[in-house]
Amino acid sequence: MYEGLRPPYRAFDDWLRAENPARLLKKQREAEEVFRLTGITFNVYGRAEAAERLIPFDIIPRIISGREWARLSRGIEQRVRAINAFLHDIYHRQEIVRAGRIPVEMIARNAAFLPQMIGIEPPGGVYTHIVGIDLVRTGEDEFFVLEDNARTPSGVSYMLENRETMFQMFPELFSRNRVRPVSNYPRNLRRSLAACAPAATAGDPVVAVLTPGLYNSAYYEHSFLADKMGVELVEGHDLRVMDGRVAMRTTTGYKPIDVLYRRVDDDYLDPLNFNPDSGLGVPGIFDIYRAGGITIANAPGTGIADDKAIYSYMPDIVRFYTGEAPILQNVPTWRCNEPAALAYVLDHLPELVVKEVHGSGGYGMLVGPTSSRKEIAAFRDKLLARPGNYIAQPTLALSTVPIFTRAGLAPRHVDLRPYVLVSPEGVTITPGGLTRVALRKGSLVVNSSQGGGTKDTWVLEE
Repeated sequence: MYEGLRPPYRAFDDWLRAENPARLLKKQREAEEVFRLTGITFNVYGRAEAAERLIPFDIIPRIISGREWARLSRGIEQRVRAINAFLHDIYHRQEIVRAGRIPVEMIARNAAFLPQMIGIEPPGGVYTHIVGIDLVRTGEDEFFVLEDNARTPSGVSYMLENRETMFQMFPELFSRNRVRPVSNYPRNLRRSLAACAPAATAGDPVVAVLTPGLYNSAYYEHSFLADKMGVELVEGHDLRVMDGRVAMRTTTGYKPIDVLYRRVDDDYLDPLNFNPDSGLGVPGIFDIYRAGGITIANAPGTGIADDKAIYSYMPDIVRFYTGEAPILQNVPTWRCNEPAALAYVLDHLPELVVKEVHGSGGYGMLVGPTSSRKEIAAFRDKLLARPGNYIAQPTLALSTVPIFTRAGLAPRHVDLRPYVLVSPEGVTITPGGLTRVALRKGSLVVNSSQGGGTKDTWVLEE
């Protein structure tokens, strides 16, 4: 395979050495055609000439041993439980602020903090029904959490389609390797959402997926998940408030909904309570939610747990709510709103990665080692103008995994986004998740919007 082969790859490596490179190249093209025919795409905002793109897919899987996954799972569950406890606390007694573990301004002045959620108890006590935790590997047994995605984590459809495509292309691999399945995710998602239904629900909970519509970058995923769960995909104009419930339009009239898996941001969810110009949400839905008439997943206001400045406090958050040392560590982080940290960051911009605290998708960030002097100078001006809008981190020596190219295998940097479901019945973590890969040589940016691709992720049974 290539120098530095890790033990989980041995059986795969034996298979790969016996394969004809021409056959693999043909299979890579077939996989791309499967994605094209299936319509596995994402939309790129602001680029009319390429509004819709295929997700690049690499046929060499990422492989994780069962032992490694057991440790990662413990750390992920610990972190997700702490995030949920943190969200409950900041919208109720704010004990972590009273204890001096987080400055009050980090909450009160945070654009993602939703004062309307103060005092609201979500059904089942769950705020983060679906969570994605972004991990990076820097050593043999060394993983760091890069980001927490507690608002509307995306990409799970690519995880499922990657596995299905690999199974179609190379069924013999799954008889040689004991790979843990991921295909039960949609069933687990529906069951987990139904378990969070309001107390007043009569009979089997009615679940629906709320999408902003066809032109949203993740619309493929919205329709995919609704189809796989066997539930309705709805837009805001399909819903209305009736008799103290939220109901969706059907061919036989309006039908009440118990659980709404929303993929619409807080600000656009309800024009009566948030942005009055929103045409994507449902007027009055937040009032029904506040009265306990519907479950909204994820709960409004969870975006504060995505905030990269709050991320820098996560080790303290884990200790505060679990009484345990964090199993998974954070990447060291400088908060640019602090004068000493800002001075350090300004002096070391060519060495650091600088991110917007509310940024996502690889936008609004600076990767110092791969940026030009002009780009660094422009970013310095942004930092000086709004230091509180940024955090900075060292450029990690990220691990690489091989990708398939015409010239053979080549190493590329990756991250991993495991998907977590939370309900009153417990925490369910899909084995593996979505591996995102920086297809450009030397690049550290894995986001599909920035030219990244994806791989199937195998967790081996042991």
